[in-house]
Amino acid sequence: MPTFLLERRAGGRVAGVDEVGRGPLAGPVVAAAVVFPTGVPRRLAALLDDSKKLTAEQRLAAFAALRASGRAEIGVGAASVGEIERLNILHASLLAMSRAVARLRMPPDLALVDGNQPPPLTCPVQCVVGGDGRSLSIAAASIVAKVLRDRAMVRLAVRFPDYGWGSNVGYATEFHVAALRRLGPTRHHRPSFGTVSQLALVLD
Repeated sequence: MPTFLLERRAGGRVAGVDEVGRGPLAGPVVAAAVVFPTGVPRRLAALLDDSKKLTAEQRLAAFAALRASGRAEIGVGAASVGEIERLNILHASLLAMSRAVARLRMPPDLALVDGNQPPPLTCPVQCVVGGDGRSLSIAAASIVAKVLRDRAMVRLAVRFPDYGWGSNVGYATEFHVAALRRLGPTRHHRPSFGTVSQLALVLD
């Protein structure tokens, strides 16, 4: 389970930063930054973990608790499909992280960033491999980013119902790939991603 140990050791305003959406064939990459200025209440901490380890229901409960607690400052940023294509997915993810930190109410004294690649920030950065399983702030950021990205893909599914985004949220499920083969890509697909680019060649 994640703890608040890294934040306590650092002192000051510490933001946990994480992103979601590097792997899908469609949709933006979304990042979140979360600061707990006065610590994390025990009941809230019990709900927080790496978003990948939680069920959809658990993520939604944690997200609602974060917003209702009054103890979490949250910033959210994204990078579009166009930016992913222009910058590549790594640099688009770092851009989304930078935007998330910039949208916090006040700049942090330190950003704990999940992974081993630091985004360009004006504050000091500490990369934490497996951070969403070690830091409550990063875990909270992973939950926020995952919930908001999933919601964005569900909204897109209303306009593009044939790709199953309401359930696969853009990932390369069998249903999604079959729809791509049948219908071709939309403007929300990532043209340079393997499956999409291969199908585009076949369709051409």
